Amino acid sequence: MSEPVRLSAVLGTYAHTKPLKSGALSSPEVRLDFTEIAPVHRAFGPMVERGAFDLCELAVVTALQAIAFGRPIMLLPAVVAARAQRGCLISHAPRGPIAPASLATRKIGVRAYTQTTGMWVRAHLAEDFDLPIERMHWVTQEAAHVSDFHDPPCVLAGPDKPLVAMLRDGDIDAAILGNDLPEGDEFIPVVTDAAARDRAWSAANGFTPINHLVVVRSDIAREHPEAVRAAYGLLVAAAAAAPGPTRFGAAALARPLQITIDTCVRQLLLPHRLDAEALLAPAAALLGQA
Repeated sequence: MSEPVRLSAVLGTYAHTKPLKSGALSSPEVRLDFTEIAPVHRAFGPMVERGAFDLCELAVVTALQAIAFGRPIMLLPAVVAARAQRGCLISHAPRGPIAPASLATRKIGVRAYTQTTGMWVRAHLAEDFDLPIERMHWVTQEAAHVSDFHDPPCVLAGPDKPLVAMLRDGDIDAAILGNDLPEGDEFIPVVTDAAARDRAWSAANGFTPINHLVVVRSDIAREHPEAVRAAYGLLVAAAAAAPGPTRFGAAALARPLQITIDTCVRQLLLPHRLDAEALLAPAAALLGQA
């Protein structure tokens, strides 16, 4: 029997990826050699700029930008991170609550304009409060992972300090954070009914906002299709054994991905509109989902 194809891989550590990392789930056709990178977004730039890994988790905005700017990656129909987003917008409690409608004239900090959580929060602010997000003041710490993308004029470079420090010092009025949301009472959500609004949005749209999915290098997909199929099968099996808002399959992902694409276009995050079904077609054919 031939040896399994070895693929270098980066995935965040979640309930639905732990069986892959521990070896509890394995395949005779592929071996995933994991590199641990935390936080996982530090892997995104190396992946899209120099193909540092064979298989990698990517933020959906980064993945879409990479494809739009011609990076040689294939999108797999595998969402590994999704979450409600409105509660990720916070302010500094000692300064008192901030009305969402007042954000039109205030400064909002976000790690990068291209951060997926920031994209979703901006979309919700426009939808819920009719805010002109393309004319608001977005204060950032980092550039995009895809070097071809340049921030729009509404983006300002922030001081060299963490977002929570910017909030404490009054450099910004609100901030968008993801997995690094601070605990305790010092910071409070700007959208006080965020959970109810998030539930209503997901019920109306039929999915939880996508954060991260999985891509493979295009050359790996061409040279080792059986290994990519096996890796995808492992992702599906691991997700089936653990709870969470994951989503798999080209048919299931097409509409959520198109909504995500159109949201990115409205925020000037993509150089042109992409077609979700066309993006998913190569993987669908490889995986037998066409």
